[in-house]
Amino acid sequence: MARRYDCSDPVDRKHGLREAASAVRRGDLVVLPTDTLYGVGADAFNTSAVGDLFEAKGRSRGMPSPVLIGSPNTLHGLVTDFSERAWELVDAFWPGALTIVAKHQPSLTWDLGETRGTVAVRMPLHPVALELLKDFGPMAVSSANLSGHAPPIDCDGAKEMLGDAVAVYLDGGPTLDTVPSSIVDVTGDVPVLLRAGAVSEEELRKVVPDLETSH
Repeated sequence: MARRYDCSDPVDRKHGLREAASAVRRGDLVVLPTDTLYGVGADAFNTSAVGDLFEAKGRSRGMPSPVLIGSPNTLHGLVTDFSERAWELVDAFWPGALTIVAKHQPSLTWDLGETRGTVAVRMPLHPVALELLKDFGPMAVSSANLSGHAPPIDCDGAKEMLGDAVAVYLDGGPTLDTVPSSIVDVTGDVPVLLRAGAVSEEELRKVVPDLETSH
């Protein structure tokens, strides 16, 4: 039976965060609010849990799960060949609504789907998400919807779609944004905008003027 915690209540929030961290350590799924949309998350290094995440969403491995982290310092253990311009994007937009696609460390034993040696990583700007990530560590987090349906902007929408496939729901109220994060690929010589989202192309170009757009 899924448990739901009201994160606007300090006591419920404290209990909920503790239960969510325990659930992720057990290999269960949790729903958490972010600054863009609600996400469903699992231990990024638990292959079985990430598989359950794909199954709960009805999502194929051809659409790998992004990873959320609680601090930019975590990047040092996750990515390689991270350019100066990539760090400038981190400095300018994290925590926030920018997902960065980078080459992951070849030594990492995780299975996020068909990533071709890359990882899409983000540090969200939401106190509940950050507290959980700082407690637990990197989590595979995808939008908390069934594949093909609109991503939810509140906990009710997530619970309606995912039900008891999720062990713990952290209800942080409606999300601030109703659009997903922007995605920039930094695996090549020049950063490439893969998806325009909550951070505008204009804002990104102020930091990386030579930003290319994918066609």
